[in-house]
Amino acid sequence: MGCGARRPGDRASTRGRLLAPGASAYPPRQMQAQRSNDEWLRDLRSLGAAQKQALEALRAYLLRALPAALKRRGPAPEHLIEDVVQEALVRCLEHLDDFEGRSRFTTWATAITVRIAMTELRRLRWKDVSLDAITAGGDVELQDDGAAEGASPERRAARNRILRALYEILETRLSARQRTAMIAELRGMPQEEVGRRLGMTRNAVYKLGHDARKKLKRGLEEAGFDAAEIRAAFS
Repeated sequence: MGCGARRPGDRASTRGRLLAPGASAYPPRQMQAQRSNDEWLRDLRSLGAAQKQALEALRAYLLRALPAALKRRGPAPEHLIEDVVQEALVRCLEHLDDFEGRSRFTTWATAITVRIAMTELRRLRWKDVSLDAITAGGDVELQDDGAAEGASPERRAARNRILRALYEILETRLSARQRTAMIAELRGMPQEEVGRRLGMTRNAVYKLGHDARKKLKRGLEEAGFDAAEIRAAFS
């Protein structure tokens, strides 16, 4: 959908541009009457009262839909919900031409909102964690790794051999910045946050990670591991 990586709250004028001061967080139910996809697009592309009412109806919908979508992660701060929804309204307006009508418009808008929220929650998770702390000492643990549970002794042994080779390549073949970026990424820090900590643009940190992964792949191949063996060990 081509949505950018602007952080909620970065655009100071968002709230004022989309909603009049004092606008209710939950407008009257009649303002939330179901629209067809074509009606959503027509009203949001219009100017004046029609667009304002459509935005308020969409905002009210997303304020209810987002907490439900995030409920498995626990309650989200109210200010986060508000900021994410405001940012989502901006994104939806900017990307109306990307809506292809394959789902309900509100489903499409909710998906955009959830992606923004997940990015912000990841950022908040790592907000006070320094790169020095996350890369200092100890072996790298693969994020959300449950592959070893119930695995056969042979597969666990293969997994450990691959990880030992991976650690050695990280230590001996990668530059300091590549190693920092890869360890942070393997431990779950979002690439966007890694770039922010390193003072690099998104494209630059992507290139850094891309080059590091090529070195890792080449090193693992030289150590005798092929792609099929690695997939089998971690599947």
